[in-house]
This record gives sequence, C-alpha cells and structure tokens, in this order.
Amino acid sequence: MTQPTPEVQTVLIHGHERAYVKLGSGPVLLLLHGLGCDHTTWLPVLTRLSRHFTVIAPDLLGHGRSAKPRYDYSIAGYANGMRDLLTVLGIDKVTVVGHSLGGGVAMQFAYQFPERTERLVLVAPGGLGPEVSPLLRLVSLPGAGLVLDALTSKPVRPFGRVALGMLASSPLPTLRDSHEVAAIYDNLADRDTRSAFRHVVRGVIDWRGQIITMTDRAYLTQHMPICVVWGQGDTVVPVRHASLAAEYAHDARVEVIADSGHFPHRDHPERFVRILRTFVAQTAPATYHRGRWRAVLRRGSGPGLAPVAAVAQP
Repeated sequence: MTQPTPEVQTVLIHGHERAYVKLGSGPVLLLLHGLGCDHTTWLPVLTRLSRHFTVIAPDLLGHGRSAKPRYDYSIAGYANGMRDLLTVLGIDKVTVVGHSLGGGVAMQFAYQFPERTERLVLVAPGGLGPEVSPLLRLVSLPGAGLVLDALTSKPVRPFGRVALGMLASSPLPTLRDSHEVAAIYDNLADRDTRSAFRHVVRGVIDWRGQIITMTDRAYLTQHMPICVVWGQGDTVVPVRHASLAAEYAHDARVEVIADSGHFPHRDHPERFVRILRTFVAQTAPATYHRGRWRAVLRRGSGPGLAPVAAVAQP
C-alpha cells in the first residue's frame, strides 16, 4: 500500500538549510536514516507512527533535500546537528531511532546529550562490530571517488539503473535490498551528494571495516531503555551484531525479524511499528542526573554489567 507523501519543511541552521518532516502528536520520535538515504526511507512507517507519536524525520546534512556543504560529516557532528534542529523546533526530549549510519548517530546523540534522550532504538546499526559490506569497504579506499564518479556519470546511469532493476526483481533473499540500493544510486548522481557520501564513509569505515564503536560506552545504557531491531537476512551489517548488543547492554530488548534484510522498517512496517509502540509503552523514559552520570563514568562499567570485551578485527 502506497503511503501519502508528507510535506517537507526546511529551517536554516548555521547558514545551512536542513530539511525534515514533522507529523503527529504525542511523545517525540526522532528518526535518523542511513548512509545515502533520506527521510523517505521511513515512508512505510511514518503515517502509522504519527497516529501515536510526534515524528521528526530529518534529512541529515549531505543527504536528501538538506544542504550539502563542505562540512563536518562526522558522527559527532551529526549528533550536534540533531541537537540544534530539536532546539530550533522547541523539542527538549526524544526517543531517538536510528537506522544503519543513523544508528551510530543515535548512539552518539544519546552519549553526548543524555539529558535529551528518553530511549534509544537501533535498527541494524553501525557501531557494534567491525564487519560491514565489502562494497562499503571499497568505497573507503583511495581512488574510490573517481570510480564512483564514473559509475554515476550521465552516460553510465541508464545502464546502472537497468542492472539494479534486474537485481531488484530477483526472488533471491540476498537481493531483497536492491530497491533501496537503486534509490541510493540515483541520489549519488548529484556531485555534492557524492562528495558528502565519501566524507561520511571515510569517517566511519576503512578497508578493515567499521571504525566507530559504541562498545566502550555501552555500560552507559544501564540508565536508558534500549531496543535493537535487525533483519535476519541483513547483508550490509551482519545480524550477529544483534547478539553483541545484548552482550554489551544486558537490558537491551533485541528483535530479529525473519524474511527481512537491512531495512526491516520497510520490509515489515506493521511489525516494526508494533515493536516501537510496545517498547515505548512498556518502558519509562530515562531521566538524567548529573551526579549519577558522573559516578557511572568514573566507575567505567556499572553494577551488573561486565567490562566490554574487545571485538576482533576481521
């Protein structure tokens, strides 16, 4: 069923236009998309979620309709940008929901701004282990930008679309995410988008895999409800990282969805919405206390949480 396209609004922050969608009323969900995507990745669930929540779905800088300047495209920079957007919109606290790259941003947001984070929902996130799609590792290599420019050039784009269309029509489960890959490919036709894409990739991935990690700070989630959602057939970030989430944050709720890939919110929108609604209904929002936060940081790993084990590089 096709969902209605919501109105995209814009606001100028630090001289750069930020695009976002805002729907509904009630407790606030901040939905953060993945690398190369934009707010439209959430279209299958936006309307459903807006019946129960205020939903904010921005386009991160360098993505979608937001500006694509020469800028700080680090995970911390994105978290700062989300803090500023919420401040401009007059929103103090949110349950932050992040998919893939957006999961890394969500973790960083919760770490940097615990006083503004009520809950954390990670959807096939980066940051739980080094393993990641070999294609993304290739994009991080020197010279990959020239190859990306060539593959997305005007003469090549029609052939690329045809090839991705053929993959998307395949019944093979491993190719179920090809529709989303095709949309990212179309987005990369824009030169500024490609430049931002490369900056983001270089900040989070190298030839060995993911650079960013939440594992050394996972103990902080003992004071914050956390839910992890993953597709069983994810070929971008392995589903086994879901079990790592449960290991690092012992109280995390983990939901693995069968017959789903890297985009479980698109593959099974009704179940995804049900998971979020149940999680919010059954958990009290986190409350920030500076003294407690200081004590936990000094202690390193809190009561009931074992010290985080190192994750071996591939």
